[in-house]
Amino acid sequence: MNKDILEGNWKQIKGRIKARWGRLSDDDLEVVEGNFDLLSGKLQEAYGYSKDEADKELGYFQVG
Repeated sequence: MNKDILEGNWKQIKGRIKARWGRLSDDDLEVVEGNFDLLSGKLQEAYGYSKDEADKELGYFQVG
């Protein structure tokens, strides 16, 4: 996923993110507010991913 797409369309895609990564709470998503790096960090915390793994997962995530 492109960082610009994430930040620009946050309200539209956060539901899809929550569906894909169900361990992320609504509070987590409120903190993230479309910030790619914060979302990557939340994935690392919730799923035990390394930074590279989290970034890769986000890269594979399809928005449209």
